[in-house]
Amino acid sequence: MNKTIIEFIKEIITIIVGILIALYINNWNEDRKDAKYIDQIFISMNKELRETNYDIDEKLIKQRTLIDSLNFYMKDDELSLSKVIEKSEGIFVPLIKLNSWKAISNSKIELIEYDKISVLSDIEEQKELLKMKADKLIDFIYVNYKETGEIKKEFLKVYMLEIISTEIDLQKDIQKIIVE
Repeated sequence: MNKTIIEFIKEIITIIVGILIALYINNWNEDRKDAKYIDQIFISMNKELRETNYDIDEKLIKQRTLIDSLNFYMKDDELSLSKVIEKSEGIFVPLIKLNSWKAISNSKIELIEYDKISVLSDIEEQKELLKMKADKLIDFIYVNYKETGEIKKEFLKVYMLEIISTEIDLQKDIQKIIVE
């Protein structure tokens, strides 16, 4: 009977050790897959954020041209908002790409460091804020496109400066991610 118990304990220990080894290998494999997934996400995210950063730079130049035009034509009561916008070649707002962030934030967000999550969340919030400001700008232009007065031109300038301010804040946060 003692011999049977000892053999039984040996078999149990062998099974337990086998299970523990299998669990360790499985966890190691999952960690390896997660690390590879995170690396791929951050490669994609860096590409998107670099493209976004470049697009912001391009749009800032055009937006500042509009502000210069508004300043130049501010007191010209003959030139409407639509004509000032036309002279500066239009209204431009950058495209903020966050597809990779959305993919990871909906699946394996726990794999990312808190600092990066915080910055990426800020970028997402600023994207929404930028969209809201751009929508307000378009609404303002739609209602006032024939206006020629200085006050309306000043309002348009303020809207543009608000958009630029948000874009600059976005670029600061983007730099925190793409520098790493």
